[in-house]
Amino acid sequence: MSNSLIQKYNVPGPRYTSYPTVPFWDSSTFSSEKWKTSIKQSFSENNGELSLYIHLPYCESLCTFCGCHKRITKRHELESPYIKTLLEEWKLYLFLFETTPKVKEIHLGGGTPTFFSAENLKQLIDGIFKYAEKADDYEFSFEGHPNNTTKEHLQTLYNLGFRRVSYGVQDYNLEIQQAIHRIQPFENVKKATDLAREIGYTSISHDLIFGLPFQKMEHVVDTINKTLLLMPERIAFYSYAHVPWVKGNGQRGFDEYDIPKGDEKRTLYETGKKLLEELGYVEIGMDHFALKRDSLTMAMNEKELHRNFMGYTTQKTNMMIGLGASSISDSWYAFAQNVKNIEEYSQLVEEGIIPVFRGHVLDKEDLIIRKHILNLMCNLQTSWESSDSIFEDLPNVVTALSEFENDGLISICRGRLIVNEKGRPFVRNICMAFDMYLKKSKPENKLFSMTV
Repeated sequence: MSNSLIQKYNVPGPRYTSYPTVPFWDSSTFSSEKWKTSIKQSFSENNGELSLYIHLPYCESLCTFCGCHKRITKRHELESPYIKTLLEEWKLYLFLFETTPKVKEIHLGGGTPTFFSAENLKQLIDGIFKYAEKADDYEFSFEGHPNNTTKEHLQTLYNLGFRRVSYGVQDYNLEIQQAIHRIQPFENVKKATDLAREIGYTSISHDLIFGLPFQKMEHVVDTINKTLLLMPERIAFYSYAHVPWVKGNGQRGFDEYDIPKGDEKRTLYETGKKLLEELGYVEIGMDHFALKRDSLTMAMNEKELHRNFMGYTTQKTNMMIGLGASSISDSWYAFAQNVKNIEEYSQLVEEGIIPVFRGHVLDKEDLIIRKHILNLMCNLQTSWESSDSIFEDLPNVVTALSEFENDGLISICRGRLIVNEKGRPFVRNICMAFDMYLKKSKPENKLFSMTV
């Protein structure tokens, strides 16, 4: 890859799990009543089908690479009250539905979901389905910590319908693990992976990160070679997002100069990508890989891949409800985020209030641009009709795209834009050309990680 292109396009930019991105939500036009109205509309239009993201925020120790909202504690007596509050929040949404909801997707994220006991996780899922039913083609998944995911966790969740588990690996080098405060030997990951397979899980994912402090080429090669011994169905190969300015972020356990940047960092990805593709993995969208037989690969080939706050998924629902402190919900027509403080979250739910504190109602232009960005992030292409006035009314989009075209990153012909192979590393930058909020606002403070 050209170093000059990396230097040109390696700028701060969103990952586009939503559009508009969270920093540009207009909360002045948002209200709890508007959020409820959008939920009712989406529920009706989607025949009662929805996705659930459930945030389980507790961790026993702080990983210094993590930008998620979490609470560090060893007090496991906090599990039951939190589960109870989650189920009470779910009931607040149930009051808005005219029929029984059909849950198409559940993802347990965190934090560390396996901080919670198997018994408490069962209580949570049983509570969800006390007033709901499973959709015909449902898919349930959870994030497991290799050091504390037990056979009981795996068996209990399997019995409840879970068939996919993702394990956070990051890197197997001890110096790197010490720097990010996430020490887990290969043997622990192997044991957790083998246990899942023995029980019957059909899709196992490993999360790897490139660009970590002290990480060199030999570390990435060693980590991927060890990963390939286990052949998980899916691999997320994330770019480390260095955002130490985020409040509550633990990314202060190493120096800025310890982190690989620019062309050095990108070379780590390209090396890993080559190793993965040689063993039969297919690159999915941005920074994800899957075996050819995996449903994620098939969804990409059939142009049915979807992306939301949970990442890439085969389950395309236009409504995702986020339960738990800091969770983000998406009705397609609006976004809403729950309060981040656990005590405040619990208090609001106890008072019968859906605990959102900010959000955004999408207007017509937002919805048009959202579709284009989703198309690019999922299918690496998008198209528009002549009636799609966004390109007539916003000539700066065309100007920005022309620059990508001149650099050989995209091709545009007859209302169709295709991201070329050369342009894949810059898909976030290409999406930025459509982002009207980013163009209108030049934030003085740091908001996003670097794109490359």
